[in-house]
Amino acid sequence: QLQASGGGLVQAGGSLTLSCAASGRTFSSLVMGWFRQSPGKEREYVAAINWNSKNIDYADFAKGRFTISRDTAKNTVYLQMSSLVPEDTAAYHCAAGGPPYRAVVSYYRSEYEYWGQGTLVTVSS
Repeated sequence: QLQASGGGLVQAGGSLTLSCAASGRTFSSLVMGWFRQSPGKEREYVAAINWNSKNIDYADFAKGRFTISRDTAKNTVYLQMSSLVPEDTAAYHCAAGGPPYRAVVSYYRSEYEYWGQGTLVTVSS
């Protein structure tokens, strides 16, 4: 299971760090990703990191503002978000996908087998 946390209310320009803790099995060999979904919109890709953190990718809107990282020992992936804008308001979901030890990451939702529930981020103007 994946458990996302760290969401909350923040003012525009502020920062927030999301965490996604895995339990029940290890996800250390899988690609971990963050997606977000705003009301009435499709779930969209935010960022992904491969098993050894050597391949990291961001959606264009996240580049320069968001940082994805993982702590294999803690079986946890993080999303540090800064310079937040109201358009970043969404439920943020973490996900994991294989195959194990895959070098590249993916921004396709269909390639992620495991999903956590969302943590809500609200950015006020």
